[in-house]
Amino acid sequence: MMKKTLYFALGTASALSLATAATAAGTPAGTDVNNTATIGYATGGVTQAPVNSNIATFKVDQKVNLTVAEVGGLVSPTSPGGLNFVTTFTVTNTSNATLDFSLLSSQLANGQTVAFGGTDSFNQNNVRIFVDSNNNGQYDSGVDVATYVDELAADATRTVFIVSDTPAGQADASLAGVVLTATAAAGGTANAQGSDLVQTAGADNPAVVDIVFADIAGKTDALRDGKSSADDTYKVVAPTLVLAKTSRIISDPFNGTTNPKRIPGATAEYCIVATNTGAGAANSAIISDNLASVSGVTYLGGSIFTGVTVSSGTCNSDGTLQTDASDGDQSNFGSNTVTSNLGTINGGASSAIRFRVTIN
Repeated sequence: MMKKTLYFALGTASALSLATAATAAGTPAGTDVNNTATIGYATGGVTQAPVNSNIATFKVDQKVNLTVAEVGGLVSPTSPGGLNFVTTFTVTNTSNATLDFSLLSSQLANGQTVAFGGTDSFNQNNVRIFVDSNNNGQYDSGVDVATYVDELAADATRTVFIVSDTPAGQADASLAGVVLTATAAAGGTANAQGSDLVQTAGADNPAVVDIVFADIAGKTDALRDGKSSADDTYKVVAPTLVLAKTSRIISDPFNGTTNPKRIPGATAEYCIVATNTGAGAANSAIISDNLASVSGVTYLGGSIFTGVTVSSGTCNSDGTLQTDASDGDQSNFGSNTVTSNLGTINGGASSAIRFRVTIN
């Protein structure tokens, strides 16, 4: 009896070069994977010519995956009434194809928990989205003008900015939560935003590129919806000024400085303390005290002191004497008004002035 010996071998070839490095995204979508099998055999001890199978071909489907992430890990400080405050995100394409990404901003509702703790209490104004065009990681007004991510290669990342304005009157430490959502869109045409992708329904077709969503749920989007979202927080850093004014009697015409009383002809001293209880600095802080509104007293010339220390709410007898004229120092007296420029009062700091009047 003649014996036949059979040998089977499988061979695979694809449109990919074998030298192509593997990426996290995997084999590019649309790649043709071609596979053949070969059978080798012998009969009567003689090896025969191998027989090849037909070529089995399928296309690699498109796995759609993406990640939106906040950059910095901290709140973004703002100030009341300020413009163009920036929060920064990245959009990473972990799909196996070059894609566009449409971008959408939204704001959390009042009372919702925001990134890094706390609750939302207000909305930003004039919210805009811009893509980092020069890849420097910083928002450049007039340079970063694109509003969608164009032709982002597999495994590549692009920086995206949300830029907005803070309404006036917001209190120190107020929080506003913003969300960036990226949606996978068709790539392939530069400088033209592709349509948002739709997941393929039904059975696999090996001859076409099906679309499969593989993304996880984000801040406001669901599992496997072709989207990703992350949030960041604007925090108002603002000064909160408290102004306190007290008076003390210095002397009177009869008792002098010994147990003086507040009688006509007596000298009294006003102490005005500005305290910043907020976190932000108060710049160009100017105290103005119009004595015309105070009946019964007359300003005592040459009595304004700045840089005064305070003990138990009372001005100490220190500080720098100011002239009454509008000259190079911090203070002046004119039109029956004491004016003093305190400059900057940092958060948690105080600044005080004192001056004297005569009781009419």
